[in-house]
Amino acid sequence: MEEQEEREPKLTRKERRALKKAEKKRKIKEKRAAMNRSVRLFPPNKKGYHIMPFYSFLRNLFFPIHWLVFPYRLHGHKKVGKGACIYFGNHYTIWDIFYPARTTHEGIHFLAKQSVLESPVLCWWGSRIGAIGAMRDGSDVRTVMEAMRALKNGDKVSMFPEGTRNKASDEEFLPFHGGAALLAIKTKSPVVPFVICNRPKVFHMTHIMFGEPMELSQYYGKKITAEEMEEAENVLRTRLYELREEFRASREKGKKKGETCK
Repeated sequence: MEEQEEREPKLTRKERRALKKAEKKRKIKEKRAAMNRSVRLFPPNKKGYHIMPFYSFLRNLFFPIHWLVFPYRLHGHKKVGKGACIYFGNHYTIWDIFYPARTTHEGIHFLAKQSVLESPVLCWWGSRIGAIGAMRDGSDVRTVMEAMRALKNGDKVSMFPEGTRNKASDEEFLPFHGGAALLAIKTKSPVVPFVICNRPKVFHMTHIMFGEPMELSQYYGKKITAEEMEEAENVLRTRLYELREEFRASREKGKKKGETCK
């Protein structure tokens, strides 16, 4: 025993402080992760709406500010009824969450990177609005289970399948992570597709095209193969491209009509 004690190096005061600091950081990180480990669900009110009080407060507070700095216009199907649905759209900036939020009075569970929800500022906010932490590689089974819980409760879920902000191209989407079709099929929830037609810029108008809710009912109630699941995901991805083309076609039609009037 005495020989072991002699062999073990004694830590300096600086090293002990560093170890204590590292241990403290580890515990704080675990606490933050625990806060967002189980998604917070919101029961319906007397009218059947799933309202998130803190979410509604933030929405009312930041909507005017966001619109003044990043003005936008919604096109297509702009009103989404009460009940569960999955918002499915492309992703350019952190402010993209405002677009689906503008189509409903209910709260929305946004999927966000787990590392973001563990940050000092967003940890508490994320837990209050029912954000769902997701691993960046899309392999987190817990994320899928928590999203399913929210949808089965009648809540709305929003996800950006690109997984991160698209800084590479204004024409092509980033490779999509799967999951939206699986959630829609397992919970029999409609998917509300939307596409941000042009990259948001300060004081420049951004146009967002919303499509009618999509039901993947052809896959309900049966065992889905990997090929069929990939097919379902491609249906959603293709719909985003179609929505953007529909918007551009309507803009061209409007320009030609204006020229004719002149």
